[in-house]
Amino acid sequence: MNESSLAANAMASASAGMISRLLTHPLDTAKARLQAPRNVPYLGIVDVLRQTTKAEGFTALYRGFGAIVVGGTPGTMAYLCGYDYAKEKISKTNPKLPEFAVHLCGGLLAEIFACIIYVPVDVIKERLQVQSNSGSSDLYKGSFDALQKILRQEGLGGIYKGYGATILSFGPYSALYFLFYERMKEFSRGYLQRNDVENDETRTELPFQHTIMCSATAGAAASWITSPLDMAKLRLQIQRGNSARGVDSVVQHRGMTDCLSFIYKQGGINGLFRGAGARVAHYVPAMTITMTFYEQFRSFYSDTWK
Repeated sequence: MNESSLAANAMASASAGMISRLLTHPLDTAKARLQAPRNVPYLGIVDVLRQTTKAEGFTALYRGFGAIVVGGTPGTMAYLCGYDYAKEKISKTNPKLPEFAVHLCGGLLAEIFACIIYVPVDVIKERLQVQSNSGSSDLYKGSFDALQKILRQEGLGGIYKGYGATILSFGPYSALYFLFYERMKEFSRGYLQRNDVENDETRTELPFQHTIMCSATAGAAASWITSPLDMAKLRLQIQRGNSARGVDSVVQHRGMTDCLSFIYKQGGINGLFRGAGARVAHYVPAMTITMTFYEQFRSFYSDTWK
């Protein structure tokens, strides 16, 4: 990957990430509130959005967005550029490795690298998203206030304690997402080559609508399969936040496995997939917008900087 390609990828990922986050953050808030242990009974995504807006105002749906703007943008750049770089390096150093393994490993490595930025952003974002306007002095007033309080109460390790849980949650998601995404792109190219009157066998870029289909399908499958891991990660992060502020949690989980086991005992398979619909509803448009605009912006910046 040369310097101009890297610059084009970086600018494309930053642009795509900002647009995606702006449009889908309320859905992410709904997903977090459905998965968190709460006294408020939510009936689904629409009910979360309705109750939150009614009780706390529309701006409550955008809690944690400041952290996303400041930290999530470079995180997206590291994530997408990291995937392209890892995929290229793995293919060159292991030419006999099957393509699906390259995509799985590339997605996992991209997540591990990007989580250095993502984890603090995720911790701040989710603690803001699940709090309600109770008038408590423990409430975070915004992203920067949350960062200050976490650092003061828990130290630097407080924003990285969830690194392992996040890798266990998002690592499989990213590995599966890029596996499905690349498979769908390959299927689409084959379909276009068989049906395109020009029979362009050198086609590398997919039409806009095909990119949307590929990213949406991959996002739906990967986010649904890994939803229980995301729920466990979220609950562990909330538990650590409560513990740091001296708030007793009803249940103390010892780790991902213990948390998943508890959720299963309480609610069975349905309990493990509570909020899965909201996760899919968030990640499908989020990843569809991100990857579609990323592919389009990358072509635009590459052509501009030739």
